[in-house]
Amino acid sequence: MKEDSKKDSFRKKLLEKQSEAKVVRKIVLTVFILLVIAFSGLIGGGYLYIKSALQPVDPADQKTVNVTIPIGSSVSMIAKILEENQLIKDDRIFKYYIKFKNESDFQAGDYELKKSMTFDDIILSLKKGKVMEEVALQITIPEGRQLKEISSIIANNTTYDEEDIFKKLTDKTFIDAMRDKYPDLLTNDLFSEKVKYALEGYLFPATYPYYTENPTIEEIVEPMIGKMHEVVTKYYAQIQEKDMTIHEFVTMSSLIEEEATAKADREKISSVFYNRLDKDMMLQTDPTVLYALGEHKDRVLYADLEVESPYNTYKVTGLPPGPIANAGEMSMVAALNPEETDYLYFLATKEGQVIFTKTLDEHNKEKNTHITNQ
Repeated sequence: MKEDSKKDSFRKKLLEKQSEAKVVRKIVLTVFILLVIAFSGLIGGGYLYIKSALQPVDPADQKTVNVTIPIGSSVSMIAKILEENQLIKDDRIFKYYIKFKNESDFQAGDYELKKSMTFDDIILSLKKGKVMEEVALQITIPEGRQLKEISSIIANNTTYDEEDIFKKLTDKTFIDAMRDKYPDLLTNDLFSEKVKYALEGYLFPATYPYYTENPTIEEIVEPMIGKMHEVVTKYYAQIQEKDMTIHEFVTMSSLIEEEATAKADREKISSVFYNRLDKDMMLQTDPTVLYALGEHKDRVLYADLEVESPYNTYKVTGLPPGPIANAGEMSMVAALNPEETDYLYFLATKEGQVIFTKTLDEHNKEKNTHITNQ
């Protein structure tokens, strides 16, 4: 009897456990199904939202909407203007679409657009450009120019006084206004006590057209910052991969620009700078000394190397506090893609050739051959 009683008790417990297991399996299955439904809903909802955002705002609306795209507008600014005028549904989707299609060369101008237009229709219109007016003024800013030189270039092409232009370029109110417009580009690093001029290196070298006879200094300069933002934005991912700040990237690019000649291999120059940084060696690049001195000279003397300045890379280790000139896109690309070398030194000859060496002895020999004995 006791034997049968034990068996019955065992069966009951086994049945109870099986019943509990079924309940647990049902609960797990139910939760899993609910999660799948929720996840599918999110994916489906996201897909439907993006699909809708890619469609015209109103395919039946043929009324024209007058839109002005200012000079120097970035893709983000253009997308925002289009959304504000209800010509697209989501500026972010439009921006990603442009990036996916690798579109560029949008032109400033006055446009008559419609809510029935597709993304491709809008892009085509913006690329063709209905230019506002004939160019009234054109200013070219070459690569490797400093803020004071840019002030002089603007003065030579306008009626403004060079001092007034430079005063505006270093005016905190103006800089803060630009910072509000381009916060990703003009970061807190610009306002370090050691930085000589906040906007140094941030006016992109290019040719800028203006469509009014007498644009203000602000109207002349802002497109240069806007263009810098547009160019640097393309490299944000690579800058992050190199664990650099935007300011460090712009600074490194400026050093490469100032050291490069027409025949120079910028990627090799870049490699020398990175190799020296990796070894905690001072960069010892002459253009930083000249920037610290505030003058241009054909040749840096030994006495010049003693100038006390955070920009003097013969005195301080690492990058200088900020850019020493504006860099072109070639130098920016080189700053992100240094060639793999063992070089620690380079020397520019009077003929424009750049000689790279691995040791100080090799460098000094080349220096005696090409510089000292000439």
